[in-house]
Amino acid sequence: MKLSRLTAAAGIAGIDSDAEVTGFAIDNRKVAPGTVFGAFQGTQVNGEDFIPAAVDAGAIAVVACHGVQVTGAVHIASDNPRQTFAQLAARFFTPVPEHIVAVTGTNGKTSTAEMTRQIWRMAGERAASIGTLGVTTPDGSVSTGLTTPDIVTFLSNMSGLAREGVTHVAYEASSHGLSQYRNEGLKVEAAAFTNFSRDHLDYHTDMEDYFSAKMRLFDEVVADDATAVVWLGADGSEWNLRVLNHAKRRGLKVMTVGEAGEDIRLTSREPTQLGQVLTVDHAGQTRKITLPLIGAYQVSNALCAAGLALASGTDTGLVWDAVARLQPVRGRLERAVIAPSGAPVYVDYAHTPDAVEAAIAALRPHVTGRLITVLGAGGDRDHGKRAPMGEAAAKASDIVIVTDDNPRGEDPAEIRKAVLAGARAGRGQEVVREVGDRREAICSAIAEAREDDIVLVAGKGHETGQIIGSGETMRVLPFDDVEVARECAAAIARGDA
Repeated sequence: MKLSRLTAAAGIAGIDSDAEVTGFAIDNRKVAPGTVFGAFQGTQVNGEDFIPAAVDAGAIAVVACHGVQVTGAVHIASDNPRQTFAQLAARFFTPVPEHIVAVTGTNGKTSTAEMTRQIWRMAGERAASIGTLGVTTPDGSVSTGLTTPDIVTFLSNMSGLAREGVTHVAYEASSHGLSQYRNEGLKVEAAAFTNFSRDHLDYHTDMEDYFSAKMRLFDEVVADDATAVVWLGADGSEWNLRVLNHAKRRGLKVMTVGEAGEDIRLTSREPTQLGQVLTVDHAGQTRKITLPLIGAYQVSNALCAAGLALASGTDTGLVWDAVARLQPVRGRLERAVIAPSGAPVYVDYAHTPDAVEAAIAALRPHVTGRLITVLGAGGDRDHGKRAPMGEAAAKASDIVIVTDDNPRGEDPAEIRKAVLAGARAGRGQEVVREVGDRREAICSAIAEAREDDIVLVAGKGHETGQIIGSGETMRVLPFDDVEVARECAAAIARGDA
């Protein structure tokens, strides 16, 4: 496509160039002849410094701020170069799937997006999901990636999926991705909001800034005729009510879901040994649904996913039939192993105070003995959530083992100290102990567990590596909580641990 035609399609006037566009890049090392290069100011690297290198490599146009020096290529000047670059790229990477939905919120994005994919698949659609787990394709294969990949990767993935026959995609819309315009330019027909609590305050200035980033999804990203699917629980979260106000001001259709929902109302939830029985009112009918997943927040995720599927036009009967057949999502209350004692061991990605509390609350109805929780906190991230995470764990657990997570560039002992302080404030010294080595901590918990106990390993979920150090000294050591839990259980059974 010629550059002049591409810019005109994006509403950018005054670009008169017959140069043929061959691709887009935000990394000058990926520039080839015919590339449009995005030069953005970042927190650590300024892309404007690499404009000469990009032009030398064959860039025909550079999207950058006004006043930036560009020689040898067309300068597409913008007050918001990230957004302009995204709008241009969205017109280059075609076709895209016909049905696209998004999920935002602090917790539950991965599960909701993946459950939406599962519902579509069981309804006979060729569906995929994009997020923390990577790109999950119709056959269930996964390629790993960031929660929200860069805009070029995101759009090229979308186009690639469409060329493979995928018609339905659900993606996670993170606050980072939204604030950095990493998922722009597509027709998003529905978006869900799960919940909101403290996270990412190492990046956002405060909770209002964090919430504002999330609201870009409803204020700007979704289509004008889109549906906002909003969870309304019994607690009546003020944040979720504010989402409704954003959606209504935009003129979006609104679908509320939950105990206080009007469109999909959860009227009862009864835990069973392997799941829970839900009573749901929808479209004038009351349905009994046996959900094969444990935990209240899994209900929230499943019903939000059902809402997204319904908003995309999936048949009502097929949606509710699929909800009863949903499978656990990797690292989200995933049962890793049964300990030799008979105690189940669950792994969860809970890495915020709210998520730790929710994971424990999910398991509590199934515990007849003790709940043993293993957790830590990541380094080089929001320091303020460490003590509250420890406190949340200690308040509702019988034993808490504080260990390392991904220490990155920080002293692991100092991170543990902060988590321990919160844990001891939550319950006291007698239920809390420190085991720095994560493998040793997991093995200790499993070895201690009795038949009626449950072990929760929180924090890393689906991750398969432990990040030690930062910058040039950073190493990623192989570490998968699920695999480690299985290895520990096997060693205990053999008498080796």
